[in-house]
Amino acid sequence: MNYNKKSIEDIEVAGKRVLCRCDFNVPTKDGKITSDKRIVAALPTIQYLIDQGAKVILCSHMGKPKGEWKPELSLKIVADRLSELLGKPVIMAADVAGEDSKAKAAKLNNGDVMLLENTRYIKGETKNDPELAKALAQLADVFVNDAFGAAHRAHSSTAGVADYLPAVSGYLVQKEVAIMGKALANPERPFVSILGGAKVSDKLNVINNLLEKVDTLIIGGGMAYTFLAAKGYNVGTSLLDAEKIDYCKEMMAKAEAKGVQLLLPIDTVVSSSFPSPIDGPVDVETVPSNQIPADKMGLDIGEKTRALFAEAAKNAKTVVWNGPMGVFENPTLAKGTIAVAQALADSDAVTIVGGGDSAAACEQLGFASHITHISTGGGASLEFLEGLELPGIACLQDK
Repeated sequence: MNYNKKSIEDIEVAGKRVLCRCDFNVPTKDGKITSDKRIVAALPTIQYLIDQGAKVILCSHMGKPKGEWKPELSLKIVADRLSELLGKPVIMAADVAGEDSKAKAAKLNNGDVMLLENTRYIKGETKNDPELAKALAQLADVFVNDAFGAAHRAHSSTAGVADYLPAVSGYLVQKEVAIMGKALANPERPFVSILGGAKVSDKLNVINNLLEKVDTLIIGGGMAYTFLAAKGYNVGTSLLDAEKIDYCKEMMAKAEAKGVQLLLPIDTVVSSSFPSPIDGPVDVETVPSNQIPADKMGLDIGEKTRALFAEAAKNAKTVVWNGPMGVFENPTLAKGTIAVAQALADSDAVTIVGGGDSAAACEQLGFASHITHISTGGGASLEFLEGLELPGIACLQDK
């Protein structure tokens, strides 16, 4: 995939109607936004377009209405919050690319901002329906994609519309592509990748692709137990992808053949059961990874493993981390994830945290400001690590 894409600064936007795809899929409760982080992340692009005198038409999905108009998934609350953040009114369209949107788009003045309704209110959005893409394109002169979190989806508003309009990236997508693209295509070495999370099956292609690129691959979290089982260890009642044991053997052989150091947990925090509730009290002990009792399950990496993983991160020049080391929602079982986050925060390397749980852990633990880049897209950053072409980026104009 070519990562050298045009951005909003490479085209003329003054006086033009600019359709900008954002990621306003914000969490809500009782009709109120519980975190406006994604709205704030889009502000630099929106503000640039306003300052340049563009007529700004924003669009996004929210939740999964599956082609139905569900009032609780209306973007009206986003428009209200955006108005506060921008210090100017945001015009709310009553539809996605219908009569109201067209009428309001035609009346926009330079520097005005308008938001379309939830794109997933229209059934064709997730099917990349060309009719919807065409209708969206008719509202504007230029398309800007600034929704990295949805860039792995080939939807009408993320990729389809680029068939009908000149398409460039916003600042958020530009940053993701520049940092993650360089890390994968031309990393400063040693290049270390840390993978965690529950299942091997979720990251099959990621592991395979990273073994072609990294100097050291570290595997923790629930997925580590399938690798330990592949080494012939008894993993007790730990999470196990039994069908993936042969795959893990293949990956260990591949690492050896390529001279890649593959690090697995050498000690493990175990308990007789999974904590219930998730953050409830849990009785634990630490055992060597090859001595997990038959009636216990591994729920975090042990102290020696924390030191081993931290040392590898400390000596790296590029570190990419995706997935927690244990059940980090529970304070007793968060020590492994905290140790990795701390190691990245203390490192002089370029440090990149893939979206999802590892990003949430960095935010919650207060390490976010010490990380070079925290990705805004969980699924998108995973597919990036897999080496897949992301439709929402591939459709943008090359420099």
